[in-house]
Amino acid sequence: MSDDGEQPSISGIGVDLPATLRIAGLALKRTESPPSLACWTGCFPEPAGGNAAVISLVIEPAAPPEEVTLQLAHDVVSRFDVFVDRAVGYCRTRLRERHFELTSEELSWLDLPELPLAVPEAVVWADQTWAIRFTESRFRLADPYGILVTFNGTQPVDVQGLEDEQ
Repeated sequence: MSDDGEQPSISGIGVDLPATLRIAGLALKRTESPPSLACWTGCFPEPAGGNAAVISLVIEPAAPPEEVTLQLAHDVVSRFDVFVDRAVGYCRTRLRERHFELTSEELSWLDLPELPLAVPEAVVWADQTWAIRFTESRFRLADPYGILVTFNGTQPVDVQGLEDEQ
């Protein structure tokens, strides 16, 4: 979990941020973001016939990530498939609740071996919270920005449809 590369300065706030973070063998590159935050993004190796999964690390206010945040990101990267499976299982259970207002057809999908949830992205925030967003799904709840499963440590604790760019 080291950083490398040049240290570009953000104009106006005088914070030097690494251009690249290496976390569990994955390179996260600094991406364009508003001056108030710092964001690094990397893609997992693309599975055969599938879309590459993405992880982002977001620090607000903009600052280099602290060791505890890097450790959480390392855990998420190292066990990403396990966490995706937990998120899917959590959705399979929680989406049956009435307040999600699934149609009878959507409820039947919850019994399929493969849930219609795809293209998972992980986001780790500096406050030690993190989530997996499934960017593609047939569930109406996912329109237009996907379904977000929030974690507390290693356990999913909430699921919601994203109606605006949160």
